[in-house]
Order: sequence, then structure tokens, then C-alpha cells
Amino acid sequence: MATKARERLLDTAEELFYAEGIRAVGVERILAESGVGRGSFYRHFASKDDLVVAVLQRRDRAWRAWLAERVDALGGEPLDVFKALAERFARADFRGCAFINTMAETADTESGAYRVAAEHKERVATYVADLLAENGHAAPDELARRFVLLMDGAIVTALRERTPAAANEAYAVAAAMLTSDRS
Repeated sequence: MATKARERLLDTAEELFYAEGIRAVGVERILAESGVGRGSFYRHFASKDDLVVAVLQRRDRAWRAWLAERVDALGGEPLDVFKALAERFARADFRGCAFINTMAETADTESGAYRVAAEHKERVATYVADLLAENGHAAPDELARRFVLLMDGAIVTALRERTPAAANEAYAVAAAMLTSDRS
């Protein structure tokens, strides 16, 4: 039963944090919407900050698994990351990147939440570098940094414009980079 309470807290907090922001959502609201009592909350998390870190860690694993699965299903090519992002951007519940949003909301770069968000971006870059290396591209780490820059820019632009078109633009820029990489 305790595991179910923890999962309900994580599910509710993740949904609310992503939709409304970390600062905008208090523990009282999470308790009310999850149906979990205060005592149970504090058995699982010492503070809201600890809950935020746990939510981000779980979301990191799920998001990276989703990306790898989608890229593989789309053909396994490095440019497929942008096709996957376009699918994500087209969803009605798209609210940007939970990790970019967290870094923007968190002033303290030493906080657990900020560190988890930054680590997520590093893991995504590592995944992209591995994908580039597997597909025979030289300097995969350098290219991956550029891909992640394009990915992050596309995420923010898609949030602002409310369209998946930014993923297609990023795809075109990345394709040009890969063409010049093979020349």
C-alpha cells in the first residue's frame, strides 16, 4: 500500500508540475489531488524539494526510454530524434521540456532539482552521441552538443508557437550539419 501512495504522489506531482510549474503547486494541492495523507507524504519524502527530485529522476528515465524507443521505431537514424520531437510537440498536453522548465524556475544551480535537470540534458547528449557514433559520424560528441542545442531550441520554439514545425526546422539544420560532416 505504501508503494501505491508513493506512486500516486509522484504521478500527481509530475502531472501538476509539468502543467503548472513547480513553484505554482504546493504540497497541499498534491495531497488533495493524490488522496494521500500528510503523514504518508512525509514517510516517502522529507520535503517538496525531495519530491521534485524524485519526479524529475523518474521522468528522466521515462523520457529517455521514450526517445530511444521512438527513434528506433522511426528508423534508428540520428535525425529521427527530430521526428520524435515533432510527435511530442503535436500533443495537446505539450508544455515544453520539464527539465528546461525546472532550470528556468530554479535559481539555485546547486539544488537537487537543478542538478537532476542538468544531468538529464547530459544523458540526452550522450544518447545522441552514441546514436551518431553508431551511424558512422565523426566527432559524435561535438555533433551531439549541436543536436541538443537544436533540440532545446526546437522545444522552446514549439512551446511558443504551439506547432511541431520547429522540429522540422531543426531537422533541416541537423541534416545540413550531417551532410557537411560526411563531406
